[in-house]
Amino acid sequence: MDGDQDKRKPHRPRKSGRKAEKKAKKHEATRAVSQAGMTAKQKNPKAFAVQNVTKLKKRVRRTLDIKEKKVHDPVVDRTPLEPPPIIVAVVGPPKVGKSTVMRGLIKNYSSQKLADVRGPVTVVAGKKRRLTFIECNNDMNSMIDIAKVADLVLLLIDASFGMEMETFEFLNICQVHGFPRIMGVLTHLDYFKNNKKLKTVRKTLKHRFWTEIYQGAKLFYLSGMIHGEYLKNEIHNLARFISVMKFRPLTWRSSHPYVLADRMEDMTNPERLRLDPKSNRNISFYGWMRGVPLKNKSTVHLPGCGDFLVADVSCIPDPCPLPDLTKRRSLNDLERKLYAPLSGVGGIVYDKDAVYIDVGNSQSQKTHLGDEDDEEELHGAEKLKAAMISSEKSLDKKIVESSLSIFSHSAAITSAEYSKQRPPDALPPFETVKDGSRNRRKAIFNTSLPEELPSESDEDDDYEEATPIKSRERLQLAEGDDHLSFDEDSDDGDDGFEEGDVRNESFKEDSDEEAEDSGQLRWKENLVAKASEAFLARQRTTPNLRKLVYGDVLESEESTSRAEEIGGMFKVISKSQKNSIDDNDHSRALFSPTRDWSSDEVKALIKDCFVTGEWESSKDAQKLLEEDDELYGDFEDLEQKSGSSDDGSGGSEAEEGGDDQKESTEGNNQKSRKLTKEDRKKKIEAKRLAKKQRVKDMFDAEYDKATQGDGTENRFDARKAELEIQAKLNRSEFEGMDDELRVQYEGYRAGLYVRIEIHGLPCEFVNNFDPSVPMILGGMTSNESVIGCVQARFKKHRWYSKILKTKDPIIFSLGWRRFQSIPLYTIQDHNGRNRHLKYTPEHMHCNAIFWGPSTPQNTGLLCLQSYSTDQKGFRVCATGVVLSLDKSMTIMKKLKLIGYPMKAHKKTAFIKDMFSSQLEVAKFEGAKIKTVSGIRGQVKKALRSPEGAFRATFEDSILMSDIVFLKAWYQVELPKFYNPVTNLLLPAASRSSWQGMKTLGRLRKEKGTKAPFSEDSQYQKEPERKKHHLKPLTVPRKLQKELPFAYKPKVRGKWEDPALSKRIAVIRDAQEKKREQLLNQLRTIQTAKEIKAREDQHQRQQQFRKKKRAEEADKNKVRQKMRKDLYMKLGKIKEKVNKKMNYNEADD
Repeated sequence: MDGDQDKRKPHRPRKSGRKAEKKAKKHEATRAVSQAGMTAKQKNPKAFAVQNVTKLKKRVRRTLDIKEKKVHDPVVDRTPLEPPPIIVAVVGPPKVGKSTVMRGLIKNYSSQKLADVRGPVTVVAGKKRRLTFIECNNDMNSMIDIAKVADLVLLLIDASFGMEMETFEFLNICQVHGFPRIMGVLTHLDYFKNNKKLKTVRKTLKHRFWTEIYQGAKLFYLSGMIHGEYLKNEIHNLARFISVMKFRPLTWRSSHPYVLADRMEDMTNPERLRLDPKSNRNISFYGWMRGVPLKNKSTVHLPGCGDFLVADVSCIPDPCPLPDLTKRRSLNDLERKLYAPLSGVGGIVYDKDAVYIDVGNSQSQKTHLGDEDDEEELHGAEKLKAAMISSEKSLDKKIVESSLSIFSHSAAITSAEYSKQRPPDALPPFETVKDGSRNRRKAIFNTSLPEELPSESDEDDDYEEATPIKSRERLQLAEGDDHLSFDEDSDDGDDGFEEGDVRNESFKEDSDEEAEDSGQLRWKENLVAKASEAFLARQRTTPNLRKLVYGDVLESEESTSRAEEIGGMFKVISKSQKNSIDDNDHSRALFSPTRDWSSDEVKALIKDCFVTGEWESSKDAQKLLEEDDELYGDFEDLEQKSGSSDDGSGGSEAEEGGDDQKESTEGNNQKSRKLTKEDRKKKIEAKRLAKKQRVKDMFDAEYDKATQGDGTENRFDARKAELEIQAKLNRSEFEGMDDELRVQYEGYRAGLYVRIEIHGLPCEFVNNFDPSVPMILGGMTSNESVIGCVQARFKKHRWYSKILKTKDPIIFSLGWRRFQSIPLYTIQDHNGRNRHLKYTPEHMHCNAIFWGPSTPQNTGLLCLQSYSTDQKGFRVCATGVVLSLDKSMTIMKKLKLIGYPMKAHKKTAFIKDMFSSQLEVAKFEGAKIKTVSGIRGQVKKALRSPEGAFRATFEDSILMSDIVFLKAWYQVELPKFYNPVTNLLLPAASRSSWQGMKTLGRLRKEKGTKAPFSEDSQYQKEPERKKHHLKPLTVPRKLQKELPFAYKPKVRGKWEDPALSKRIAVIRDAQEKKREQLLNQLRTIQTAKEIKAREDQHQRQQQFRKKKRAEEADKNKVRQKMRKDLYMKLGKIKEKVNKKMNYNEADD
């Protein structure tokens, strides 16, 4: 039984029948869906249905928010093909590890270690990106200048100390001058031994950093150091983020040219410096162009020095070029270049006019020169430096003692032997040969060779015959010989030729024939080829006059094919090939070799150049008529008969592809003659319908695209596409132009390494030069060089502790400039008047008007009181933005003039002490005046005396005690004070504490003087007026007798008993005083009891009255009810009586 139970039949699926067919159909449908490329959601939509509506709503909202954040106002991409290096500024307070981070990043990119980082350091970070690292000093001037040019800022924060005030100051500077990309770096994290505290500090600093920058700003953590360097993995992670960072162009930088100078060179004449050491210098600055192109002879501003005119601008080879565009994932070691001229990388610095070599100290020289075995390890610049240091003889002595061996087995010839054998000025010997009618002088050279030298073999001749240079190849060599240069490493030997070889090649054949057989006349052979070659050689050596006169020649491309020439007579002109800015001058015209004009092929090529040939589509009369027919329809010639056919009216179809244009005209004419009038109409109608259909399809496509969604994304994409087209147009405008000519039109564009020479710089700039201070050459427009009135929206910074007083000098940072000026603060009233303010408002904007350089509107400005580092608290005192450059703006200040009545008569009064002369009175005639009591008046005429008094009329009579005042406005003049900050001319010790004009309060504090005291300027309480005492009313006695008693005066003086005044004072003894005191106490007790009794009695009376009022109210209610019932009964009785009486009268 058990064995039978274990034996179970396996399931056998049906292979035929209705169920099997149903399953097969299902599998076929599934297979068709998978083959159709449907997604899983399309196959099974129920599985992807909404499970939670709230989650879906949040997810959709988040997706839309992210999508909306990406939408921004697109700008035109002006980035050149080879962009300049990205400026990465390392900013932070002292002792946070700025130099260490820079050395780590430089080592990560270039695999080189810099001991001392000074000035900008440029490295190659990728195939299309270079980086310029620069360290920012703890100086307000450097922080402001760096914020204006930096593309990326590495903001270092000491985590063990926290965020310092310099960090917040730099962030505010960046907010004003265009916010660059900022990445935070936390250092000194190894100081924390407790992980919990470390986590808390990191979280706190991260959220504070996000508050200042934006939510989600990148913050890196450098956990610790090993052997004085940060961890390699952390530095590599930071470098990766820097390499892929994207940047958005800022407004000021994208509209101005600027150069961050890598180095500078003094080009002043040494003789002038010897005569006058303090004379102005001629300085050359080197760096990459950034921003818009810079024109020669334009004005630039050097922050910290002043405005200067550019004497000369030239482009020099890029010292740190980008690697070649090869398909590799990473750079090799040779392409990881490092350029740090101020840091002395490599020991040799190349300049335009000199080469500077760092010879090092005596120890380094001994190490290089002590061992001969080490010389093999030296290479490159180190070997050159060691050889120059080890040389004991001058160059002249080496030349005299040198020897030359022409062949490997020949004896060496010294310089002295050569000068003895043949003087340098001696001519070679020659012999006279008579050739026909003239004598020819042939120079004779020593052609004897050593015996060991083998004779020339025939292999050279065979090689020359096997590789002849055709005329076309010679022409190409002539076109490009200016570009040719000998390269030792080139694999192809044909790449390098000397100019003499190409020019003299046409004469090789003659010399060979004369050497082989001088007796035979071979000169008549190949005369045409020789003449053409000689003509080409002369043309190549002839200078191009057009190049000399106009400075440019448009030469055809080297790759011009024979197909671009029409019969060897006409040539298609194409755009000139783009030349490098360092190319040599081209001064040769191009000539193509002649062709066989008897050939039919050549004749066919130039056939269309004549009247009998095929016309172009824009000049063919038949095609033009056909186009007119398409536009205006067919017409009927009334002069011809109705049955006549239109010969010649038809033409070939003008198709877009242009294939039919190559057919001959005769074939088209024959085809047009066969077409009838109806066929032409049908063709024209078909073309018209096809054109309408294309227009309709284009409209439908645009309409469908515009109606998808809300249209915002489409408009954004359309705007981006439009700007991309504009960017391509901008690039293609000067793409095919020669760089020398392009510079004249466009200027020196961004990405070029330029040399800018400036004349007239102060000598202090060179004497106090510091590589750690950035040198920026900011280009300016013609309007920005004008100094005038500038109006700005102004607000005191909320973190600055003091309010700003008008006419106190402050330091402005506006555009490229830093200068000191005296601002006036105003606020605009409702009537448009600019009212003068004495102090800046506490929590609102005001207008600031100052004398400074003209700057475009919406340019941010920053204000400081001083550069002193001793100042406690926040140093940025105010921020603002330029509004306008209106020089006609007036600033009005309120003026209140006070006067006193001199004489008053009814509604007229004479006022004094308000004006000082009759002229002032005449100026204010008709002005409104007012008294303290509110009586209004008007100024009339001036009086002769006293000076400044005038007559005024009022609404009512005024008193002599009234004060009269006049409300007026007068214009405030703007102080024309402009003092540029010249911190680069100061020594390094006092550079960070540049001092300009001091405020009045600071001068009084330094000198210990107090402000002048004036009672009128003090804030006083409201004046207390004395009470006016009226005189007693005196009524005559006669009138008193006639007045009734009620109106008679009853005021009498205090009556005093004359007897009391004569009484003698009684002095009591102690017993009497005690007795009197006891009586007073008893009297006081009695009085208190009486008062209490009266109060109790009054209370009882009140209660009794209240009770009585309640009883009386109840009684009144009862009385009212009884009276109501009585009146009702009386009314009923009266009504019955009246009815009865009426009934009796009716009976009668």
